[in-house]
Amino acid sequence: MSLRVRLTLLYTALVGGVLLLFGVATLQLISITLINQVDAILEETAIETIQDIRVNNHGELTVLPNPNLEFAANVYIQVWSRDDDLKESSINIRWLEKPLDARGRQIAKPIFRDSTIEGVHIRVLSVPLMIGDRPIGTLQVGASLAIVDATKSRMVTTLIFGVIISMAVAAIAVSFTTYRSLAPLNSVTQTALHITQADDLSRRIPYQGSPDDEVGQLIHAFNQTLSRLENLFHAQRRFIADVGHELRTPLTVIKGNVSLMRRMNIIDEELIGSIESEVDRLTRMVGDLLLLAQAEAGKIPLDHRLVELDTLLLDVLQQTKILAQGKINIHIGDIDQVLVCGDHDRLKQVFINLISNAIKYTPEGGEIVVGVGKVKEQARVIIADNGPGISAEDLPHIFERFYRTGKSRTRTQDGKGYGLGLSIAYWIVRNHGGHIDVDSKVGKGTTFCVWLPLADEECSVHPKT
Repeated sequence: MSLRVRLTLLYTALVGGVLLLFGVATLQLISITLINQVDAILEETAIETIQDIRVNNHGELTVLPNPNLEFAANVYIQVWSRDDDLKESSINIRWLEKPLDARGRQIAKPIFRDSTIEGVHIRVLSVPLMIGDRPIGTLQVGASLAIVDATKSRMVTTLIFGVIISMAVAAIAVSFTTYRSLAPLNSVTQTALHITQADDLSRRIPYQGSPDDEVGQLIHAFNQTLSRLENLFHAQRRFIADVGHELRTPLTVIKGNVSLMRRMNIIDEELIGSIESEVDRLTRMVGDLLLLAQAEAGKIPLDHRLVELDTLLLDVLQQTKILAQGKINIHIGDIDQVLVCGDHDRLKQVFINLISNAIKYTPEGGEIVVGVGKVKEQARVIIADNGPGISAEDLPHIFERFYRTGKSRTRTQDGKGYGLGLSIAYWIVRNHGGHIDVDSKVGKGTTFCVWLPLADEECSVHPKT
């Protein structure tokens, strides 16, 4: 059963139920009102009749003639003695010898009861007749309820037909409304099926209604999901292509060197060294990929301890100067004593990656400046080079895996730039509660700013999600 049918049935049943309850309540109210009117007439007639009742010297009941009562065709009157003898009755029921309400003759106080006489539904007021505390008889005054019953019957019929017609109108209206309201959901379904069948993540769902209603918000969220899936899909394809390209290069070198040694039938140390270099490159690449996969799965715990950031940077500079081989001038800028709470080895990996990346893309004779200081409640590490810089088009993507800038930075000749260092650095800094800012101008250089929260008393870090 479709959602449209379920909603139609639900709202139709709800409308019918509300109308039925309202109708029943109205019917009861009208019924009570009509009965109260009949009771008022019976009570008034009883009062007038009692005024005309007399008791003779022998204790017998007699009723004086009352023209008003004789012509009351819809009111029936009986006067019964204590010995259950019918002493008097109205002219319209002179033929009736049994009481209007048999049980009503045994009461000790006035009571209204419904009764049926010869198939006629009547309302009877039974009033005990007393002289002092001694009962002498019973007065029964009745009136037909035919008009009341007919009115109730017509109301019930009207109510049933009214509810049926109202439910039919409600069903049509709700069906039309839900069709208009749920029509965009059909577009969602068709779009999802088209994407599944054609693998076309570029499709979006058009919506002409209000963007603030539930359907509009759903379609907006769905379109956002499609956009994100499309980006992830393209990133995955690019990632797979980049991994294949990065793996193919060292494998091609290894295979070529092995084939060359096989043809020459000699073991060449230079070729073996090249093979070892490519194997090391593959090992680092696979290790970094595993590290990123484990990091994203949350399986790499960070050992948060107090870290002297200035000391750590001095240690990193000693190692990276070896990589520069004296071709690039690396020196310390502004430096301050800074304590952060983090994993010493992972933070060291971040700065080695960033400085190595600067060395890689800075031309010979260039300059790299490293500084550390405090800005409010954060530590700031600056790594600036005067290399070729990064274009504004490439800048938002540099932390993606294997992303290669188009013109400003090119692959180095040593073959070690496989595009994972910045991705790893980004993850480590983010999970230390910090972030990395990049400012770059083509032809003038690039500046990386690593922001980390200063250490507190408990040495606690809240990673960003």
